Amino acid sequence: MRIWKILLLAVLFTGCGDNYTPKPRGYFRIDFPEKTYSQLPGNYPYSFDIPDYSSIQHDSRNANEPYWINVEIPENKSEFHISYFDLKKAGKTNREFLIELMEETRRLAYEHSIKASSIEEQIFINNASHVYGTIYRIRGNAASPMQFFLTDSTQHFLRGAFYIREVPDIDSLRPVIDFLEPDVIRLIETTNWE
Repeated sequence: MRIWKILLLAVLFTGCGDNYTPKPRGYFRIDFPEKTYSQLPGNYPYSFDIPDYSSIQHDSRNANEPYWINVEIPENKSEFHISYFDLKKAGKTNREFLIELMEETRRLAYEHSIKASSIEEQIFINNASHVYGTIYRIRGNAASPMQFFLTDSTQHFLRGAFYIREVPDIDSLRPVIDFLEPDVIRLIETTNWE
């Protein structure tokens, strides 16, 4: 019994000589694919470029709207919701319906102001393709970091929203947002009406 006590004391004294150094905090590594684009497949009244690492799904919550789609990026739990409206089929004047849709898009973007630290508006104009609109960059812990609308002011109206299906934590989602924001901008810049 006495030998065990001596042996235990020897182990305790020799084991306490090392200094403990905590490991630095680690973060998950996110591997992003190379950016390549293709034109939106299918027959829609609009066209634009989408990332090759995305897929197109019809919006199942709005099955009666054939031109409402989701550009999904499953690896990043992200999607771009696209809603399309024909301004001539509203039962109102084109101008009235356009103003109503523009205001609704603005309202939807500013609903995120509760969690957002700021919302920046940027005007988009592409005279050659007759595409005009506004981009809303939503900063902070909001569910949607970017929303936009595009129109030709007479017939077409396209609304888009970028969502990440995770709990909004800007610090951990920033790399994904920074990677996917250029894809939304590419979509906007390449939009054409069919």
